[in-house]
Amino acid sequence: MTNIRSFSRKPAFFQKNEGTIKVESPGRINLIGEHTDYNDGFVMPTAIDKKIILRFQKNQIENFCRIYSETFSKGFEFHLDKKIEKGSGWENYVLGVVQELLGKNAKLEGFDCIIESKLPVGAGISSSAALECGIASGLNHLFDLGLEDLEIVKLSQKAENDFVGSNCGIMDQYSSVMSKKDHIILLDCRSLEAEYIPAHFQNCKLLLLNTNVSHNLADSDYNSRREECEAAIRIIQKSKPEIRSARDLNFDTLEEFKEELEGKMYERCLYVLKENGRVLEAAKTLKSGNLRDFGKLMYESHEGLQHNYEVSCQELDFLVAFSREKDFIYGSRMMGGGFGGCTINLIEEDKIDAYVEEVSSAYFSKFNIELDAISVRPGEGTKIYKE
Repeated sequence: MTNIRSFSRKPAFFQKNEGTIKVESPGRINLIGEHTDYNDGFVMPTAIDKKIILRFQKNQIENFCRIYSETFSKGFEFHLDKKIEKGSGWENYVLGVVQELLGKNAKLEGFDCIIESKLPVGAGISSSAALECGIASGLNHLFDLGLEDLEIVKLSQKAENDFVGSNCGIMDQYSSVMSKKDHIILLDCRSLEAEYIPAHFQNCKLLLLNTNVSHNLADSDYNSRREECEAAIRIIQKSKPEIRSARDLNFDTLEEFKEELEGKMYERCLYVLKENGRVLEAAKTLKSGNLRDFGKLMYESHEGLQHNYEVSCQELDFLVAFSREKDFIYGSRMMGGGFGGCTINLIEEDKIDAYVEEVSSAYFSKFNIELDAISVRPGEGTKIYKE
């Protein structure tokens, strides 16, 4: 008999009291550096001003937990002293974190949690990591578990890897928890050393255009891209054991092994090499205020994702190509795992409304799909309040 029971009626059990805590767990954007995090590379993410709100309280019922999503009008309940089994959807991000905490011998008790998401699902702004980190942060505070922020980051990533089954890197969880308002993170995903760069975009803003498509390839092909990179490294390691990941390659070494790499392995590693270089160069251009050069690197990133890493799709490619005709858009690229989701655009602020109207009309004419525009600001990481 399964440990999980679903329900759909909004529960009356959650009444605010002195012990109620509120967690604001943000989504994230990534300016450049896609699919490099699980290759020990460099990324440039930040949390955004769009969040998941979670409210927690102890329920005084031994080992019994109730979770309700106001966004989905759906909830579930489970017992901490019974085997935690996978569900069929968003609940796995919650259950995976709880299982990781129990695996650390965390002293959890019965609790209730109400969730309200302001993040569009499938847009590539990592609602899953926001949920994981929000659950972990809330339970850490509610039960005084003593976990540091970086422990929450790593635990949440492990939950997504091991329980959910998505072989993601650490970028999403790191940026959701560790971000600083009005800053971009230059993150080394191997050492986890981070530099916070002021987000000075001058007369520009960041605009997300949500394709509102999510192709079925997304989960399986995301994992296969990682497998291709890791398989290439295993081949190279036979002769060069010091090469630990695609991060350690240089162009000469990659060319040396080109004939031995099967299928698309060479193209995948070539993309990672070039993208790491673009991230480091992008950090320099952002510091110097050269937004035009920053935008060129965004376009180059998309070309690599489209042709070398092959994780884009026709809807994303259309939006990036459309933006190239506009002098007031400095750069555009797909963002996230790929096969749908958003493009991220660096655009002059006073042109946003007219451009959204124009591109939405063109997109609908091409695909018969409504386009969603989301203007975002670099925000701070997870925040916890007593209510």
